[in-house]
Amino acid sequence: MIELADKVAIVTGGSRGIGSAISTELAKSGVKVVVNYHSDVESAKKVVAEVKAAGGEAIAVQADVSNSEDVLSLIEQTINHFGQLDILVNNAGITKDKTFRKLSQDDWHQVINVNLNSVYNTISSALPHLLESDAGRIINISSIIGQTGGFGQTNYSAAKAGLIGYTKSLALELARKQVTVNAVCPGFIETEMVQEMPDKVREQIIASVPVQRLGQANEIARSVLFLCRDGEYITGQQLNINGGLYM
Repeated sequence: MIELADKVAIVTGGSRGIGSAISTELAKSGVKVVVNYHSDVESAKKVVAEVKAAGGEAIAVQADVSNSEDVLSLIEQTINHFGQLDILVNNAGITKDKTFRKLSQDDWHQVINVNLNSVYNTISSALPHLLESDAGRIINISSIIGQTGGFGQTNYSAAKAGLIGYTKSLALELARKQVTVNAVCPGFIETEMVQEMPDKVREQIIASVPVQRLGQANEIARSVLFLCRDGEYITGQQLNINGGLYM
């Protein structure tokens, strides 16, 4: 088990949903958290306030992770403020769901840029600092859709599947450096996106899940905490948290 007190983590897309849950869960274990956000500054400030109220330490940093210059600034601000970086959680993501015949080039490129290219940006900038840590952790939030595919989600499933392959290859490269690289693949989680679905669609999804319920964001967050704290001998893996929907 790694002692996480005073370790420093960046959580991209850390202001809402799963990202917010990951930020607060890590902070409970003493991790100093950089809550990255793209545009929702109020949500980011709320997460920081919750962390501080619980006795933790956090800052909010705006950056479009699909933009390499923004990412450089994100890493620089992290190092300037906390002096180190030990954990990188690549959680930022968007959806633009359409059947392929209706999918525009812009729909394709936006999803690939935010969900996949951003991970190249963050890791390439963060890696020199992670290599200096005695507990270097990279955790990429993929999706069950990257494993099974999804109707109207060719762009999203391509990005999330690519993230799984990226995770395995990078894990091979960094294993000797004692930096672990893993993917967490959530199933259907009760976030704003799922809550906005029509009731009938949501009911159909729940009926298809063997445990007969949606997942909770804090269940994903606890898996990230596990990989950070107890995952010294776990690398290149997909941690599937989906209620048995994909086995």
